[in-house]
Amino acid sequence: MTEQTTVAAMPGLNEAAPPFTAKTTQGTLSLEDYKGKWLVLFSHPADFTPVYTTEFMAFAQASADFTALNCELMGLSIDGVHAHIAWARSVKDNFGVEINFPIIADLNMKIAGAYGMVQPGASNTSAVHATLVIAPEGVLRAMLYYPMSNGRSVAEILRLVEALQTSDANVCATPESWIPGNEVIVPPPATAQEAEVLKVQGYN
Repeated sequence: MTEQTTVAAMPGLNEAAPPFTAKTTQGTLSLEDYKGKWLVLFSHPADFTPVYTTEFMAFAQASADFTALNCELMGLSIDGVHAHIAWARSVKDNFGVEINFPIIADLNMKIAGAYGMVQPGASNTSAVHATLVIAPEGVLRAMLYYPMSNGRSVAEILRLVEALQTSDANVCATPESWIPGNEVIVPPPATAQEAEVLKVQGYN
């Protein structure tokens, strides 16, 4: 008898993000509620854990910077809404940081599964530690996965959103460690006339 292996669904970049409707710390929300805005959806295995507490505080402290980019934040955990609320209160009481974004209660791991956050063969939620960037039209633009032992860089995620927006607005690519104000990479000209136009515009 041949054993069958269940493979977790893995959404693809530049494809429609899986739709969802879920209970959160700010009421019932759906992906459709974020239409017209960028969304950073980030997950963690459990509440009240040191690594993820530092991440959530960093996201909260950078929330104004994301808002300035027309980008919303949304957390996700396998724990329930009541645990999320207690965790957020603990963070505020102990560190003075208010968690000002919604946290999804994904008790049945349905959303985590739809977004490929749970790896094949996982018997618990330890594999749920991912960051996804979704564009205003609901398309998945970036996926970042992390081990449980190491926290995310919120500054890098903010930089990535800025880079994606710059690429979209200017039809260009961004080099390693690009930040706003740095040079970008433009597509090569298709004709001699386009080359001359780019030269006049100051492109090398």
